[in-house]
Amino acid sequence: MVDPRHRRTTDGPGGLTTKVHLACDGRGLPLAVLVAPGNVNGSTAFDAVLDAVRVPWSGVGRPRRRPDTVIADKAYPARAIRRTLRRRGIRSVIPGRADQKANLL
Repeated sequence: MVDPRHRRTTDGPGGLTTKVHLACDGRGLPLAVLVAPGNVNGSTAFDAVLDAVRVPWSGVGRPRRRPDTVIADKAYPARAIRRTLRRRGIRSVIPGRADQKANLL
């Protein structure tokens, strides 16, 4: 999925760059992908990737849109992300960065 707001690559110090934001299940199978310019913060792209998630469903009906748990790396400890996950009822496992642990909720 390419977000229409992020159709172009950006011209950074290393030339034209892009970032691939990926959500996958516990087995590493992709659930959602977002390609964004290299200068887009991961926190900004997080909501778009989370909205694109469709958890595979083996039964009848439409796929679930809300995962049970989100595991992210240290790049995603922002308060806004934790607040979004808490509001949606999604458990988060995100280690805090050493320079920001005092700011975490």
